Amino acid sequence: MMVSFFDQFESPIFLGIPLIAIAIALPWVLYPAPASRWINNRLITAQEWFITRSTNQLMMPLSAEGHKWALLLASLMIFLITINMLGLLPYTFTPTTQLSLNMGFAVPLWLATVIIGMRNQPTVALGHLLPEGTPIPLIPVLIIIETISLFIRPLALGVRLTANLTAGHLLIQLIATAVFVLLPMMPTVAILTAAVLFLLTLLEVAVAMIQAYVFVLLLSLYLQENT
Repeated sequence: MMVSFFDQFESPIFLGIPLIAIAIALPWVLYPAPASRWINNRLITAQEWFITRSTNQLMMPLSAEGHKWALLLASLMIFLITINMLGLLPYTFTPTTQLSLNMGFAVPLWLATVIIGMRNQPTVALGHLLPEGTPIPLIPVLIIIETISLFIRPLALGVRLTANLTAGHLLIQLIATAVFVLLPMMPTVAILTAAVLFLLTLLEVAVAMIQAYVFVLLLSLYLQENT
């Protein structure tokens, strides 16, 4: 029986239980708990350094009002990086290849930034819909275009994360299948293809981390416009 390449993106179910819930909840167990000692081990020190540096980069363009989101955005970034990296392991499932999950992250957070802008500075928030110096005949058209672009933002967030991870996983599976097919017939070509597969896997590791950072960075930029 032929198995579709897209079967790996189906949410697995075991004994009637969707395993996507376990895949989402499991990463939190992997993080070491901070110790009460003044001197920590190297793992916790590296973890704290990475989180501090990433949070500083995310919060740098924001005002003091936006710094209240530091814990939420940093936690979301670490969570997305973890589940993206775990999805690269054999016999695992990547929850972020599901558009529904990514939209579940993107829509509420985007909507929260819009609500904050409309509550704290409604004039400035509505001013983004009409650039300064627009000719009068173009005002209705530009308002419609800017409104559409505003509502497309959460869709772009979710689709970007889903498409990048899905394309990477699918390409890895295609090349891995080619290696197994070519190995008995053309071993030299199969070895070269395996080298390409190794380099692609390294690239996918970088993509898994970068896409999580870009997802949170875009949220911080949306927050910057409304604070």
